[in-house]
Order: sequence, then structure tokens, then C-alpha cells
Amino acid sequence: MTEKYKDEPSGISRRHFVKVTSALAATPLFFSTSAGARDTGPTTDEEAAPDKERVVPTCSTFDCGGKCDIRAHVAGGVVTRITTRPDNELDEEMPIMRACVRGRSYRKFVYHPERLKYPMKRVGKRGEGKFERISWEEATTLIADNLKRITAQYGPASRYVHVGTAVSGGAFSGDKMVRRLLNLTGGYLESYHSVSMGNTAAATPYTYGTAASGSSLDTLSDTPLVILWGHNTTETIFGHSNHYFQQMKQNGTRFIVVDPRYSDTASSLADQWIPLRPATDNALMDAMMYVIISENLHDKAFIDRYTMGFDEASMPEGVPPNESLWAYLMGAKDGIKKTPEWAEPITQVPAQTIHQLARDYATTKPAALIQGWGPQRHNCGERTARGATLLATLTGNVGVKGGWAAGYGGIGNRKFTTGPEMPDNPVVEKISVMNWVQAADDASKVTPQDGLKGGEKLNSNIRILFSLAGNYLANQNPDVNQSVKVLEDESKIEFIVASDLYLTPSARYADLLLPETSFMERWNIGETWGTGNYLILSEKLIDPPFEARSDYDWLREVAAKLGIEQEFSLGRDEKQWIEQIWEATRLSMPDEKLPTFEALQIQRRHLFKSKPYVAFEDNIRDPENHPFATPSGKIEIFSKRLYDMHHPEIPALSHYVPAHEGPEDPLAAKYPLQLITWKGKNRANSTQYANPWLQEVQVQKLWINPLDAEKRGIKQGDKVRIHNDRGISMVPAEVTPRIIPGVVAMQAGAWWQPDADGVDRGGCANVLSSSRITALAKGNSHQTMLVEVAKA
Repeated sequence: MTEKYKDEPSGISRRHFVKVTSALAATPLFFSTSAGARDTGPTTDEEAAPDKERVVPTCSTFDCGGKCDIRAHVAGGVVTRITTRPDNELDEEMPIMRACVRGRSYRKFVYHPERLKYPMKRVGKRGEGKFERISWEEATTLIADNLKRITAQYGPASRYVHVGTAVSGGAFSGDKMVRRLLNLTGGYLESYHSVSMGNTAAATPYTYGTAASGSSLDTLSDTPLVILWGHNTTETIFGHSNHYFQQMKQNGTRFIVVDPRYSDTASSLADQWIPLRPATDNALMDAMMYVIISENLHDKAFIDRYTMGFDEASMPEGVPPNESLWAYLMGAKDGIKKTPEWAEPITQVPAQTIHQLARDYATTKPAALIQGWGPQRHNCGERTARGATLLATLTGNVGVKGGWAAGYGGIGNRKFTTGPEMPDNPVVEKISVMNWVQAADDASKVTPQDGLKGGEKLNSNIRILFSLAGNYLANQNPDVNQSVKVLEDESKIEFIVASDLYLTPSARYADLLLPETSFMERWNIGETWGTGNYLILSEKLIDPPFEARSDYDWLREVAAKLGIEQEFSLGRDEKQWIEQIWEATRLSMPDEKLPTFEALQIQRRHLFKSKPYVAFEDNIRDPENHPFATPSGKIEIFSKRLYDMHHPEIPALSHYVPAHEGPEDPLAAKYPLQLITWKGKNRANSTQYANPWLQEVQVQKLWINPLDAEKRGIKQGDKVRIHNDRGISMVPAEVTPRIIPGVVAMQAGAWWQPDADGVDRGGCANVLSSSRITALAKGNSHQTMLVEVAKA
């Protein structure tokens, strides 16, 4: 550590860390949610006696939608236990998430003997996981020297910052600040596309003109019917859905869950479970629309006033006949009516069920069809996302209280902090996050047709890569075996910097491995998802162990060695950055009456209590003065923009097209089972995989239907071999009717654990998933994969 920062704590001692972990082991797993959960006023160390317990409302900054209100009990510099918001603080108008199983286990994640302790550099082959301890002085010098060398040799476009979701739930993070550093020194190669819901975000504007198409959940309080289409909120803790959905359930709302898997959401909410084959969603949607139109259940007045493309009379100019929705459904062009009987063999949903689902949705006023993010992570996901918008439009459920316009996400009244000031990036080219392997392997492979924006070609391969609080390099990336081949080739990416709490599969590929701080060891502001309209102060509660340092702390040293420390830091320490972000946010949202930062440190959180928000309400109420942001100013059932692309996988009218590696792909003869993944209750993506308490919550297994298991001689608990041309994974089998025949399922986010033969022993589905990009968004299609399963 440089002299400049000598007054900052360098970490707790080994003896103190052992004391902490010993205390942790002696503490029960769960605690009462009410006893001791209290605010104690100002919570700075200076105001608290050294051994007096203080209870601090705080939150994590993981990529998790809840932003649970957890209460950290701190005494003697140690978080001794975690409680959550007590019953007497509940507010029906503004529900703050109480800690789920993930939130209640944070201590075991923070106080863990396998946390990284010192900066280390690689000494073996890349990927072997062999490192030696070095000083922070050497570590920051290595980063500065490699930045100078690689930038001088290849230019700033050779620099790349990967996805880091373990910190993306906060206003301030290392991955944001390394981008600031790179922008101040020439720029870097940016990426676009959200792996979570980027396909929906790209497709929805072709119907409505914007991706911000979600309403606030409090507008559904009197909705008699909700269809959750691939939306597993009970396990994912998706924003504040569970609070509202359970409240609605008690008030009599009927829930229908459409999902290939009988999820915990189906178990806890569904009055009806409708299982369907993955990647056939559009066939089910097409058949529902056929029923609605052929039985005269569509909202004619709504369609006539607000839409374009429903029938031949409402088509844009320059389009030949029989391209409208009505023409497609009635088979005017291909001779095939899109009836439930047509859809049944494709979807495996009985025609009678399709008739009933369509009638229920069309005749219940209002009704909300809410699509989750799983269905749009298929290579047909853009069509599926847009198909939901067509159903909402046909039934007049757009812009009305109790209806729902599209998939879950893009809430129009969402509140964000401003984040740190970010200088402009001089590098204009951008790649999809799905292009990074190709950009590292051979930049000439990345073309505008494949996802390049801002130019016709890249000027350099990726030569230096930062992965801060991310596990995407060799775990969350699709086709892991393909990506690690590029990572292992040291003639490709020349220098990889990773910072993390643990030696993750991705961290094993670092040239320089740095011990990060947990959210309990730094300052931040927690941001909620969806309609959770509040911000929570995430205070530094304890000193980091050993030599762990926040990313911002060591980035300041790198900036100093590049000669731009003052320009980079603006003289602010971490807490001062948080204060600046808060005050800038306060000024940008005067109507919300945010408290000062000083006051925030006392009250801990700010509730917006915004009015209920209905997406597109103004467009429907007053279309003349509030047209939709489409070229026509209307809801575009048929998109002329998509039509002019002339791409068979991007139909102007969203409808069923057999998916690559879907059930109709000839590859199904070799690999007859569709593998899907789900986001489980015990981790956010792969974050907290190393938490032993959470490994007990849900064991990594392959769900397989009894019919498929019997064909393969597989019994409950047998070790099975899941394989395709991309990889092999081995886990125990869970033989269960909760997954439909022809489909198998594994929880996403398990750590990749290859043996000497390259066979994954950890249940990492990404050794099997495809790197194929979607046609429109140039996004991910993790969920579309064909496999075979055999008893090991």
C-alpha cells in the first residue's frame, strides 16, 4: 500500500479472522425475525462503543431483485448475526423485502475460510489455478505496466471489462470505476446487451416503440386473472412480486402458470399449471390468438383505434397481401390454420387446454399475462417476447389498470441513482456481450451482422481483460469449453485481471488475482428492481480480512501510477463517492424529497411511495397527444421495420418458427432431450455458490421425468451423464413428474468443476449450452440446448 493511503485499514489479522469464523460456526443458522431487529440511530464506529452491539439496517449489492432489508448485528468489529425487518415495521403500501434464505446466510458467505486473502499472480499455465502471493505494490504496478504496454501496442479498443453481476445491484462498484479509469486513458471496447432480459428489451420496441413496458405491481390488486408465463418469482425473489402475488392470491386472483417445470411458483400460486415444450411458446400463443379471433373474443374497438397490422385493411403501405395477423392465423398464405389442434403436437399442450386458456384470458377483464425472462433466453426468445405483446394487444390489456403490456421488466417509473460521473468513451465500436470470445480469438470474426455496432470492423483483438466481481469467463458464459480454449491461449488475451471473494472457475484464468471486499466491508447504495421503489444505504460495517481491498482502493493506486490519480478519484474516498452519488441523485429527483446524505445515515433508506404506474396509460387515454413511439404512432402488430430486414428468424409478425436445437431440429434424433435451467432460491446467478449453508438448501441435480428415466434405466439418486457435442456434465438424478417428458432441467449457476478428462462434475449447464446468438438482439440463447442423458 502506498504512503498516501497508510491511514486506511489494511485488513484484520489471521487471529481475528479465526476468532470470527469460530464464532460463526457456533452460531445457529437462522434467527428470530423480530427479536433485536431495531434501528439504533446513528451507526458510525465513532458513535458506538467498541463492544456494544449495534443493529444496522443494510442490504447486499448483488444482482438480486429483492434488496432485502437485513439487520446486521455488529459488535467488536464482527457481524455476529443477521436478522430482518420485524413484523411491526411492515407497510402494505410500500413492502420492503424481508430477508430470504440468501439474505439470512450472508455471514457464512463473508466469514468463510476459503475467501481470497492476498493479491496473487499466476505461476502455472492459465487455468491451472496456481498462484503465488505478491504485494499490492507489485500487483498495481503489473496492472499499470500492462495497461501502458498493451494500449501502446494495440490501442484502447484492445481493453475490455467483463460482466460483474456480484456488484451490479449497487450504485458504486469496481467495474464502473475501472471503466472510468479506462475512459480517462483512451477508452475501451464496450459491450451491450443484458444477459438477463436483453432479447425482450430489443424486441418489445418493435411493438410499442420502447422497452419500458412494465407496470407497477400495485396496479394488479384487483386483477381477477394473472398468467405467469415462464415467470418463477417464488425462487428468484423477483423484485417485490411475491408480496403482491400472495396478497392477490388471498384476495381471490386466479393464477395460471405456463412452464415446462412445476416450479415453486406453480406450487405456491398456481390454480392451473400448463406445461409446454421449451421453444414452442409462439405456437401456443398463435393458437390462443386463433381462438380469440375466430370466436370473436378480441377487442375490436381497441384494435381499430390503437393498432396497425391486425388485418389486411390496417397494413402499412408497400407490403404484399396476406401478411397481416388475421391472414397468418387463418392460413391465407400457407394454407394452415393455427388452431389449437395444429399447436398440440408442437407444444404438447392439449388442444382443449389451449381453447380454455385463450377463452379465459380474452373474457376476463382485465387480465395480466406476465412473461418472465427464461422464455426469452432461447434463440427464439425475441419472437416469444413480442408474441406476449400481441396477446395483450388483441385483448385490450395494454394501458389499463389490471392489465399487462409485455414481459416483466423495463418499469417506466423505476428510480435509479445517478451513479459515478463517467467520462465519454473515445472508442466508438461496441460488441454484444455474446461476441467477446470471438473478439478475443479473432476480431475479424465480429462483423455488424454478428453484433458489431459503431463500425465495420474492430481494430484489435481483446488483449487485456478485467473481470471484477464476475464469474462469466468460465462459468456463466455459454459453451464454457469453447471459451476456455481461448482463455488458455496466452497469445490471445495477454493479461487478465480478476478480483473476487473466492477462487471461482473464472478467477482460475486470471494472470493477476485480487482479494475483493464483501458488501459488508465497503460503502454503497442498494438499488431495487421493478416496483421496489426504495433505496437503501449499504454501509461499511467491518474491516476487510487479511489484505482484501475494495476495487476502488487499488484502482486509485493504478491511476496514480498512470499519472491521473486526481483526475480519476477527484480527491474522494469511497464514502465520499457514495455521498456525491446520493446528493446528485437527490438533486435530479426533487419531487421525491430524498433526505440529505447525513440524514440517510440515520434513517438508512428512502421510500418513494410512487403512485401506481400503468404502462402506456397516457398513450391509450389520449393517443392524439401521446402517440406510441413507433413509426406509425400506433401499436404495431406488424412491424414494417422488421419486414424490411427480410430475415426468416425475425418475422414482421411475431409467430412460431421452429428453433435451432428445438424439438423439431433434426439434431433431436441424436440428442432427444431438451435441457433447460432455472434460477434457484439459494444463489443469484453463481454468486453464493460457495456458501455451504446454501448448498444444503438445494442440491445440484438433474430433474428428469419418470418416463424418460425408465427408458434409460435411471433411478432416483443415480449419477447421470448429461452430454451433447459441446460437453459433458455429471450430477445425481432427481426423478420427478415436476418436469415434462422430453425435457430435463438443472439449476443454473453451479460452478464448473472439470475432472482430468474435462468432464464437469459440478452440474454446470453451461458446458452444454450454445453460444449461438439471437437474430435481432445479437443476444444469448443459453436455454436452447439438446442433450442425451445416460446412467453414469
